[in-house]
This record gives sequence, C-alpha cells and structure tokens, in this order.
Amino acid sequence: MRTAKSNFFALFLLLAAATVFASESATDGASFDEKLKACAACHGQNGDTPLAPEYPLLAGQYESYLANSLRQYRDGQRTNPIMALQMQILNLTEDDIEALASHFSSQSSNLRSLAD
Repeated sequence: MRTAKSNFFALFLLLAAATVFASESATDGASFDEKLKACAACHGQNGDTPLAPEYPLLAGQYESYLANSLRQYRDGQRTNPIMALQMQILNLTEDDIEALASHFSSQSSNLRSLAD
C-alpha cells in the first residue's frame, strides 16, 4: 500500500511539473535547476533521499552509470512509467544528461562499493 501511495504521489508531482513545463514555449525549455528539481521530487534534493524505497539512490552513483541510465530511459531502451513521463516532460539534451549525472554522482551518500 505504501508503494502505491508513493507512486501516486510521484505521478501527481510529475503531472504538476508537466503543467509548469507545458506553459513554457518549446524554445524556452526548462533550466537546469528546474530539471534538477524534477529529479528531486522523487529522488530527494541531493539524490540521497528517495520518495519510496524502490526508487534508486542517485547520490554517489558512478557518473557514467547515471548518464547511461538516463540515455536508456530517454531512448526507450529502459522502461518505467514514471521515468517515461519524466523524459517526455523534461526533454533532456545530452548536455542535460551529463550535467545531471555529474551533479548526482558528486553528492555524498551511504552507497558502498563491493570493495567496501
């Protein structure tokens, strides 16, 4: 039940974000900070406090992993209903993907490598 509530809340946040982004003209686009806030809605401000336990922790992940995951969501190679909607709303460019991956990978977290 908690998962359903979390997913509903995340979907609600995405729909609210869609309304904001849709009000901007196609040439204006969203700023990096706005795209970062959209990610933070589900993953936490620094990517270290996901809204639901099944949402991934982004903080401290490998930059290449994060960038590749975003590309796969954008290109439809990886599927998730919430991320699919997010990709449509945000219309991430390659520069956006690199910047988001760099930001979240540089955040501290409780992630541990296999070597730890």
